Amino acid sequence: MKFLSTTAAAAIVAALAPCAHADEARQAAGASAVDEVIVTGTRRVDRTAFDSTAPVDVVSAEALESIVSDQIMDKLAATTPSFNVQRLPMADGQVFVRPATLRGLSPDQTLVLVNGKRRHRSALLGSRGAQGVDLGQLAGIAMERIEVLRDGASAQYGSDAIAGVINIILNDKPGFSGFVQGGQYYEGDGAKLEAAGRYGWASDAGHLAVSLDYTSSDPTSRTRQRADAIALQAANPTLKVPNPVQRWGQPERELWRGTLDGAYQLTDAVELYGFATYSDSNGVSDFNWRNPATDSSFKTSTVFPGWDLHTIYPTGFSPQFGQDETDYALNAGLRGSLAGFDWDLSASTGRDKIDYFIRNTINASLGPNSPTSFRPGVLIQEEKTLNLDVVRPLELSVLAKPANLAFGLERRQETYEIEAGDEASWAVGPGAATGLPSGSNGFPGYSPSQAGSWDQTSTAAYVDLDLPWTTAFSTDLAVRYEDFSEFGSTTDGKIAARYEFSPHFAIRGAVSTGFRAPTPGQLYSTRTSQGLDTTTLQLFTAGRLSPLDPVAQYFGAKALKPETSRNYSAGLVWRNDAGLTLSLDAYQIEVDDRFAVSKSYTVTSDIRAILLAQGVPGADSLTSLNYFTNSFDTRTRGIDLVASWRTDLAGGALTLTGAYNWNQTKVLRANSAEVSELAKTNLEEGLPAHKGNVTATYAHGRFEGMARIRYYGEWTDAEYQSSANLIQTFGARAFVDLSLSMELNEHLKATVGGENIFDTYPDEATFQASRGLIYSRNAVYDTDGGLYYVRLSATF
Repeated sequence: MKFLSTTAAAAIVAALAPCAHADEARQAAGASAVDEVIVTGTRRVDRTAFDSTAPVDVVSAEALESIVSDQIMDKLAATTPSFNVQRLPMADGQVFVRPATLRGLSPDQTLVLVNGKRRHRSALLGSRGAQGVDLGQLAGIAMERIEVLRDGASAQYGSDAIAGVINIILNDKPGFSGFVQGGQYYEGDGAKLEAAGRYGWASDAGHLAVSLDYTSSDPTSRTRQRADAIALQAANPTLKVPNPVQRWGQPERELWRGTLDGAYQLTDAVELYGFATYSDSNGVSDFNWRNPATDSSFKTSTVFPGWDLHTIYPTGFSPQFGQDETDYALNAGLRGSLAGFDWDLSASTGRDKIDYFIRNTINASLGPNSPTSFRPGVLIQEEKTLNLDVVRPLELSVLAKPANLAFGLERRQETYEIEAGDEASWAVGPGAATGLPSGSNGFPGYSPSQAGSWDQTSTAAYVDLDLPWTTAFSTDLAVRYEDFSEFGSTTDGKIAARYEFSPHFAIRGAVSTGFRAPTPGQLYSTRTSQGLDTTTLQLFTAGRLSPLDPVAQYFGAKALKPETSRNYSAGLVWRNDAGLTLSLDAYQIEVDDRFAVSKSYTVTSDIRAILLAQGVPGADSLTSLNYFTNSFDTRTRGIDLVASWRTDLAGGALTLTGAYNWNQTKVLRANSAEVSELAKTNLEEGLPAHKGNVTATYAHGRFEGMARIRYYGEWTDAEYQSSANLIQTFGARAFVDLSLSMELNEHLKATVGGENIFDTYPDEATFQASRGLIYSRNAVYDTDGGLYYVRLSATF
């Protein structure tokens, strides 16, 4: 894809777009709108972010649009400093399902809601075991706003809400909005085209809104030729060794996303509502290059006389790894009023299916009978939920205004399924006896012994009481009981309070307990993976076993327990009549039995024989194994500062917003017999302790300009290697984004802009230079340099 063709497509679509009225209500491209009514962290219908007993960021549709990425996690990372997301090129499925974290905690310790309903998880288990929601399956065009509750909320919402809650509110307004956008990096690669449209209908009887989003992205490459590839070329001048032999960067990707949201008033007291999301995506990425001079796949074997892999891959091979993913969620319910009670009865189902493929590779143990393309297996996550929520105002003489009582019931079933891959992707062929590696090289397939379906059910009840004792002082109380089929029950509570000294200044605080239940995928699944030792440049094969596996238990594994937490927060909010608002919140989150991957244990010949008998793919060449475990107690402390100012200037409107987060995690307890020092380093130093942004937006007449500075503090990259662990600290970086928009007429708007306009790159990852990598793949910012884009938008 070329940028010029992208721009031409943008112009054509814009020319055909319907005419629209310009949006007169410009909101700040920042993370907080304190006067907007919120629905997250409260079950009152009249609470604003300023009135909330806990910090809630309101990220508007305009703020989402100001970030060029099509992925919601990138948009949140740019506007909410306590939110981070990594790129992770060449990291198996994580290059497509990227881990996102709030307040430095695990991706699955933040609960994600859509219109207040729990969103299902991704089918992918990350390298550290986290199984969170894939925000990349949701399109920004369908959203009115995103509310980010930065406080523990397990007592209100259940499992996973340790760090906080992200609630995505779909846009139910009438009218059309759409855009087409094209861009690419300064380096001339990574060209991207995104086109999206949304239309909504509304009447006294209800509403219906539908949206569709399409994205196509070319890959990027920030790679140097590997030294061993240069040596291979020098020793074999008749060969044409690709330069580079492998690509470090973003994957090639194509994605369709659709959203449907509607409601219909059945009677004066009862409304039928529902919403659905669907996405279909495909992506491809490189894996590590296999050097024909050193890789064991290129050995000749007496089992296959006359067969030599050099004839297929004379210059070695870099497996091409990818996935076809389909994801959907359906939510429907009835809500209404009866005898003073507002009730909401709903049901939902969600499913994420990841179908892996790998090509340009081999199962060397099958010799000439091996294909070069494989389907290694399928991962499926499915969740079904039933909810009953009831709210009633209570008139009590001791209160300044009516209290708000909420209570409800929930039943949820979660199922994790693995479908076995092609037989050739996991088979141990006859060549294995002579040292040829088995399984599809790069990503061994799931065998029938690893396939299966596992589920877990939970039943919960909660009570939530909001008490406005005086016009200045109020408290929120919540308690939730939840019982899980796999480990038992838990009860959690929350107490939050707010005192308003004046209409301009208030203090707030909360104390709560929380939990995160282990998922069926974490409890029961197993996996075989491959990596490249940066020191020796030799492949190694590692196995992850279920903690219930007898071999894992031989090394000390035990059944997983829920992670439990204690959250403390205190803060203040302030505003004046000149348009300035400010919030400052401090927090401490203590998590016990935190989830981790155990240290790697050496596979002996006896252990290998057991694993082969179990049918574990690649067991013939396994060098190490690990398992999931509850091994850490941690304490996370931090400060969030958010400020905004809106004023008139020189006949226009100026909006300044700023946000800053300091976050520090300390390991209070670690089972040193089970986990490595490396895992501790990742928890304590793997994310920047300091992160912030400042945004200025100025609108005058038909023009609007935006300038943003994004700052990331120092952080440390620590990765496991079979010969020696790799640890490097990276310095702080700041990135500058600019855009300029012009209303072409009352219907159309054109925007030109750039992100990281000064083409800033991080420190080079010197410890991985031997395999061509220039910048760390674990960075929490884009490492591809400057990017420019154009966008044409239409509304009516």
